[in-house]
Amino acid sequence: MDELDAPLSSRLTAPAAALLAKELGLETVRDLLWHLPRRYAERGQLTPIRQLVAGDDVTIVAQVVRAQPPRRMRNRDGALMQVTLGDGRDTVGLTFFARSVRQFAHHERQLREGRTVLASGRVEVFNRSWQLARPDYQPLDDDTEDAAALADRPIPLYPATGKAPSWKIAKAVQTVLGATERVPDVLPAGVVAEAELLDPLRALRAVHAPRDRADVARGQRRLRYEEAFVLQTALAQRRAGAASERAVPRTRRPGGLAATFDTRLPFPLTGAQERVGEEIADDLARERPMQRLLQGDVGSGKTLVALRAMLTVVDGGGQAALLAPTEVLAAQHLRSTTAALGDLAAGGLLGGHELATRVVLLTGSMGAAARREALLAAASGEAGIVIGTHALLEEHVAFADLGLVVVDEQHRFGVEQRDALRAKASSVPHLLVMTATPIPRTVAMTVFGDLETSVLDELPPGRAEVTTVAVPMQNEAWVDRVWRRVAEEAALGRQAYVVCARIDGDDAGKEPDDGGGDEPPPDDGEKRRPPLAVSDVVEIVRHHPATAHLRTEVLHGRMHPADKDDVMRRFSAGEVDVVVSTTVVEVGVDVPNASVMVVVDADRFGVSQLHQLRGRIGRGGLPGTCLLMTEVPEASPAGQRLSALVATRDGFELARLDLEQRREGDVLGAAQSGRRSSLRLLGVLKDADVIADARAAATALVAADPALEHHPALAAAVADRVSGETERFLERA
Repeated sequence: MDELDAPLSSRLTAPAAALLAKELGLETVRDLLWHLPRRYAERGQLTPIRQLVAGDDVTIVAQVVRAQPPRRMRNRDGALMQVTLGDGRDTVGLTFFARSVRQFAHHERQLREGRTVLASGRVEVFNRSWQLARPDYQPLDDDTEDAAALADRPIPLYPATGKAPSWKIAKAVQTVLGATERVPDVLPAGVVAEAELLDPLRALRAVHAPRDRADVARGQRRLRYEEAFVLQTALAQRRAGAASERAVPRTRRPGGLAATFDTRLPFPLTGAQERVGEEIADDLARERPMQRLLQGDVGSGKTLVALRAMLTVVDGGGQAALLAPTEVLAAQHLRSTTAALGDLAAGGLLGGHELATRVVLLTGSMGAAARREALLAAASGEAGIVIGTHALLEEHVAFADLGLVVVDEQHRFGVEQRDALRAKASSVPHLLVMTATPIPRTVAMTVFGDLETSVLDELPPGRAEVTTVAVPMQNEAWVDRVWRRVAEEAALGRQAYVVCARIDGDDAGKEPDDGGGDEPPPDDGEKRRPPLAVSDVVEIVRHHPATAHLRTEVLHGRMHPADKDDVMRRFSAGEVDVVVSTTVVEVGVDVPNASVMVVVDADRFGVSQLHQLRGRIGRGGLPGTCLLMTEVPEASPAGQRLSALVATRDGFELARLDLEQRREGDVLGAAQSGRRSSLRLLGVLKDADVIADARAAATALVAADPALEHHPALAAAVADRVSGETERFLERA
C-alpha cells in the first residue's frame, strides 16, 4: 500500500486522528498532507481585528493587552478569567470558564501581558464588544523554542474548526510529514523539468514548514501547476473522447424550417448572433458531435441563437431537447418559442404551416393526460422540439431521433445530468450549453475546458438604458420613494418586479427551486436581522399608500407549478402590475413591459445574480430602473459590490469581480472552515498563465497517450481528484 494511503491512526495518537476525521474528514496521510494552509501569518504582524465578521470561526494573531485575575462568578458556581487581545487599534476578548480559580494557573502563565498568541474561536458581539466564543490559543514565543530561528518563519494557518484549531492541525502535519519519506510524482518527468518544478515532497515541506515566503511561493507553484495539470488532463481526455465519437450531421435545408423562420424575424440579427450562428451551423453539419458553450451578457440573444440551432436540427430530420432548471423557466421557454414560431410550431394541427413541427413541454408536475401526450410526441418524433426540466432525464422518456441537446443555465446541472439526456439518443447528439452568467475567458477555459466557446459580445438594438441606484433602507424617505416610483411606472402602464432573498419569515434560507445563489456574509459585527421575505414585502406593497391599489401577486418555488405558471402568464399579459418574488425570476423570464426591478436586501445576493435580475427589465425598449435596497455601508465589501453594479452594466467585468470577491478572504472564516475545496490553490483568474501552460502540456500528453497507460500515477490522480463531487463543483464554479 502507498504510504500516502495509510490511515492517520498509524502516524498519530488515536485521539488526534479521531479529531481530524470527525472535524475535517481527514482520514489518510494523503488527506492531511493536502489539507493546505489557506494563508500565512507573520509573527510580528497582527491580524486587523476590525476585519472580523460575526459568526465566523477564525484564527488570528494578536497581543495580550490585559489578563484579568481569575474570579468566582457571582450568580452561579464556577470561576472565569477574562483576557483582552489587541492589534494596536482594536481589541477582542477571550473568556475562559472553570470549576475553580486554581484551574486557571496554566492560562495565567501562558497569557502574560505583551505576549503574542495565535487565538481561535467564533466571533461574537457581547455588550457591543468583540468576543471569541469557546476560545483556544497558542503562544508564538514559546520559551523552549529558538526564537531567532523562528522569527522570520511564516506561520501556516489552516482551514480549521473550533475543536480542531489551526495549530493542532499544524502539529499533526509536522508529525506526519516528518515520517513521510516518499511522495509519488503524478506529473511526467519531462513536464517537471520543462516547468522547473519542485518534486512533490519538497513542495509539501515548503508549504507546510516554510523557512520564508520564497519557500511558500516555490511550494505553491508546484502544487498549483499539479492541480492545473490534473484538471486539464481530465478535460483533454473528455475532448479526445468526444472527438472520437460520431454524430449524425444536421445540415441546413434551403427553404426549410430554419430558413423560413429567419425570413419572418421582425428585426435583424446582430453581427455576433450571425457569427455564432455560423459557428454552430458548421458544427452541426459535421460527423463529430458539437460540444459548444454559448455565453453572452444579459439580453444578448442567446435563446434566439439556440432556437435557430434547434430548427436546423429539425430540418435535418432530428429532434432537439432543451433542458431548463426550473418549471417557471421551462414554461417561459415554451411560451417564447411557440410565440416566436407562430404557425411553424403547429405541426399536425389545423392552420399549421406545411413545414411546421410541434413544440411540447415535459415537467414533473404535469397531469397524467398531458404527460402521456408529451411523451408520445417525443417518442414518435412528432415533436421536433421538447422543452423540459429534470423530468426529461427520467428513464421512461424516449426520443425518436434526438439530434441536439441544449442545456440552459449549465451551472445548475452536473455532468451526469447532461450525459443522462445525451444517452437517450440512438447516436451521439450534438450539445449546446448556455450559461446565463457571463464567464471570464480564463474561467471558461478551466470550468468548461471540454467545450468550444462562442461569445455573444454585442446587444441587439432596442435594449433600453437601465439606471441602477443603491437605496439605503435606513432612510425612510428613500424607501418611500421606491414604492412611489413603482406606482409611477404602473400609472404609465408598466410593470415591476420586487425580489426578496427568501419566501417567508420561517425560512432559514432560500427555496432550492428558486435558484438561490451565494448569500454574502454580513459586513459588520452587529447581529443582523434576517432578510425580508416575500411574505413580508408583499404586505408592504399591498398596504403602502402609493401601491395599495396595484394588482400585486407573489411568485416563488414553493407554489404549485400551475399557480406559478398562472401568475407569470397573467404578468406577461399585463394583468398583474407587481410581482413580489424570489430569484425564481432571475433568468429567462422575458416580460418586455417590465420597467422596474426592486431588490430588497440586495447585499444578500451575489454580483452576477443581481446583474441577471437587472436584466429582466429594459427588454422592450422601455427605460428601466433597478433599485437595490440595502442596509450595509457603502465602504463595506457588500457596499462595494453594489457600487460596482451601479457603475457598470458589463456582465463580464461584474462576473470577474464576483469571482474575485467570493474567492478571497483575509481571515479564516466559516466559509473556509472544515470544507475541502476541489481547487485548493489554483485561482482561475490569477493563475490564467499556469492554466494555459498546463492545458497545452496536458493536451499534448493525452494526444500521445489517451488512456494514460504510460502514466499510471497521473491516471490515478485524475480518477481521484476529478470525479463525482469535483465535477459538480467545476460545473457550478
